Amino acid sequence: MKISFLCMDLSDNSLGRAALLARVLSRHYEVELIGPAKTGGVWFPLRDLGLPVKLFPWRRYPGFACTARDMLKAIEGDILFACKLRPTSFGLGLLGKLRTGKPLVVDIDDWELGFFCHTDFWGKLGRFLNLSNPNGLPYVWLMEKLAGLADAVTVSNRFLQGRFSGELLYHCRDTSALDPARHDPLKVRRRLGLEGKKIVMFLGTPRAHKGIDDVADALSRVRSADAHLVLVGVDKNFSFPEKWSAIKDRTTLVPQVPFEELGDYLASADVVAVPQRQTSDTAGQMPAKIFDAMAMARPIVSTRVSDIPEVLSDCGYLVAPGNPQQLADAIDRVLEREEEARRKGQMARDRCVRLYDIKVLEERLLSVVSKVARKSN
Repeated sequence: MKISFLCMDLSDNSLGRAALLARVLSRHYEVELIGPAKTGGVWFPLRDLGLPVKLFPWRRYPGFACTARDMLKAIEGDILFACKLRPTSFGLGLLGKLRTGKPLVVDIDDWELGFFCHTDFWGKLGRFLNLSNPNGLPYVWLMEKLAGLADAVTVSNRFLQGRFSGELLYHCRDTSALDPARHDPLKVRRRLGLEGKKIVMFLGTPRAHKGIDDVADALSRVRSADAHLVLVGVDKNFSFPEKWSAIKDRTTLVPQVPFEELGDYLASADVVAVPQRQTSDTAGQMPAKIFDAMAMARPIVSTRVSDIPEVLSDCGYLVAPGNPQQLADAIDRVLEREEEARRKGQMARDRCVRLYDIKVLEERLLSVVSKVARKSN
């Protein structure tokens, strides 16, 4: 049996979740990933994915109609697996299901409409009238209304489960690969020239809803003069904000790195900061980097947003969202109480191995796929 993963955009970080699911199922079935690529190539951290990828040009309407036609023709799978409630993935899956009768699974890892909610009236109106964008607001709204047409639904957090039902599948990790025993904590420190520094690490694209400004503000309040912020995954067009000028000399920017090097970077961190803000953008998000840091036994400072308190339990340091002073206090505690922080990190890894290892995901995902396959037969 073959499964076709339909991806919203092969060139951005949404590929991370799709690749995780595809890799798990590739141990049991043939898989392929199909989708448009807005920037023309596969997302850099997964450029060596090692799975069959069918990439198509990103176009606005009316040109995207031709792209959609070509993608539909390219689908070879017996089961369609759409990643995200977006027209370029789930919409394509609905068309494929209608045309061929093949079963359709949809994985939802974000509340897509939430990304449109934080603007004012005129911003929402402008987005609603942006009809040439295949993933524009009116089409995304329609996808949410049609979610019930899928033969099965999987979700990444409880907010989405409450909204769409479905099987809860957290962003699990291969804890045998992300194992601190396999990574040299000094390797990246030497490369970056940060020996002797206390590294506060932020993973992923620095965006407001992810709390990047709160991290920057917190660093200026941290007591340790050796505290140094390392941002890993910065876009090449990123420019250092003027409001961060006070910490410019204590910040290192690292571009996107291949997933294979992620463990080396995490091994160098004294603390990993995941300060999600409480917004419509984050209501339906569960940050994947939480699981990366847990697997690598890193002390984690995060916020009480979405499922983070449940996932971390007592294995991390939780503060109120949007509160730089609390964030700074938590970072201070990690840096000043090293043995306590080490224990917390090990507890986080033990919890990740037990509850969020890729083997746990494999068992649950296979159950979903086998049920869909039986229904279709």
